Amino acid sequence: MYKYLRRLTGKKIGRERVRRLMRLMGLEAVYPRKRTTIPGGPSGISPYRLRGLDINRPNQVVCADITYIPMRRGFMYLFAIMDWYSRKILGWELFNTLDTEFCLKCLKRVLQTSVLPEIMNTDQGCQFTSDDWIKCLKDANITISMDGKGRWLDNVVIERFWRSIKYEDIYLKSYENPLELEEGIRGYIFRYNNHRPHQSISF
Repeated sequence: MYKYLRRLTGKKIGRERVRRLMRLMGLEAVYPRKRTTIPGGPSGISPYRLRGLDINRPNQVVCADITYIPMRRGFMYLFAIMDWYSRKILGWELFNTLDTEFCLKCLKRVLQTSVLPEIMNTDQGCQFTSDDWIKCLKDANITISMDGKGRWLDNVVIERFWRSIKYEDIYLKSYENPLELEEGIRGYIFRYNNHRPHQSISF
């Protein structure tokens, strides 16, 4: 914008001045946001319960998160639920908004088809502090755990999965549309769950 104004007016207009004036006028660039954690209300936040916990078996702890997935044209959001011990992806869902409903749909499917976990760990995003999400977990007698504010390391196993799928598949293939992306993710997760060795657990 500042370069455009310089060219249009012939005046030496600085970047910071343009930024300040745009802020005063409530103007901002329109582009897809990579930020996927929108803080929820404090009433829905639970403490982090994994510190010092010996996670030594499947279905003891599962974790969930959302990540931004770029395509050649546009973007999507990928939600996944992972078993902390085995690193297996128990369920996933692809959607074009950060709506709570698509996370809840995946959660309900996992709870119906898998052994119920003891603990669910997430960040403090609005999807995971929502009444519907919390009710679904409490109805299943699952203990809720949440990362500390700004502490992505508290949910590090699924953060590592995001890095793997993006650098080993998404960024290399640059999918054209949501249908291609969904097929690509399905194939990658099948290989990840069934063939990929996980050094940290000697699988």
